[in-house]
Amino acid sequence: MQQVPVSLWTLVAGIVVTAISIWIGQNHTLMPVQASLQAPLVDGFFNVMFTIAIALFLVVEGTIVLFLIQFRHRKGDDTDGVRVEGNVPLEIFWTAIPTVIVLCLGIYSVDVFNQMGGFEPAGHPHSAAHVAHKSGTALAATLSDTSEAAPAIAPTIGIGASPQTLGKPADLVVDVKGIQYAWIFNYPDSGITSGELHIPVGADVQLNLSAQDVIHSFWVPNFRLKQDALPGIPTELRFVATKPGTYPVVCAELCGGYHGSMRTEVIVHTPEEYNNWRTENQIAQQQNLNQVVAVNPADLSTSEFLAPHTHDMGISAATLESVVMSH
Repeated sequence: MQQVPVSLWTLVAGIVVTAISIWIGQNHTLMPVQASLQAPLVDGFFNVMFTIAIALFLVVEGTIVLFLIQFRHRKGDDTDGVRVEGNVPLEIFWTAIPTVIVLCLGIYSVDVFNQMGGFEPAGHPHSAAHVAHKSGTALAATLSDTSEAAPAIAPTIGIGASPQTLGKPADLVVDVKGIQYAWIFNYPDSGITSGELHIPVGADVQLNLSAQDVIHSFWVPNFRLKQDALPGIPTELRFVATKPGTYPVVCAELCGGYHGSMRTEVIVHTPEEYNNWRTENQIAQQQNLNQVVAVNPADLSTSEFLAPHTHDMGISAATLESVVMSH
């Protein structure tokens, strides 16, 4: 019986290992539900790394098992094994392959980082240089003159605008402060302060991160995003949520004895739900809060009592006033 060539066995094994690795790499359930525009980019990179890891595991462990069987000690055979001093082509091969893999993964990761906005956060130290270079020497001179008169703006680091949103303002800006052991969210446009992050789905959100005491790390696993909050150094995290729901926010930097309890939630609303939440909290957090909460309906006039319901009735405040006056 003719023996099957080793090269054919190697080819078959390579096909099997490749098929298994690709299937496992694309069908695992290791990652939480994707809930941001950036999540598929990170998952795509993770899947590639996981596929390569599965292939290397199968090749290495498969070779070990094969050699255990093929070259096991047989009964009555007390001879020494074959003396092997080295194999230069094999050593070059197993050095070159990992080198190529690492280089390719490095290039891929840089591309993912760029698509997520890692190279262009707001206030990036190279931004003025880019503008001056593109606009000519006249603008460069203007920038130079104004930079001497105006105070220097500290560059912001982190995940900024993606190439698609570069140069466009965010739809929603939230100031986030990390303290031992909580996150505080402040909405400058509405004056709302919250212990949870509330955002509308599909909105381009920019978080301005800071820390009051020690280093914290703002991590939303479902968004595949994490950014340190540093004392005295502004950082930024910009993203777009794609799926309504409630997702955990975890501090991923050891920040003290109660670090493990420094958790909150990001609640992604539909646009209508977000507008309702915003309106309710603006009313609840206005300065005359005590008057709003403690008001006695019996002390209100008919028009004052019905004023909050004009929208539901489909009439304007002026129409309501005229109807009340006519009666």
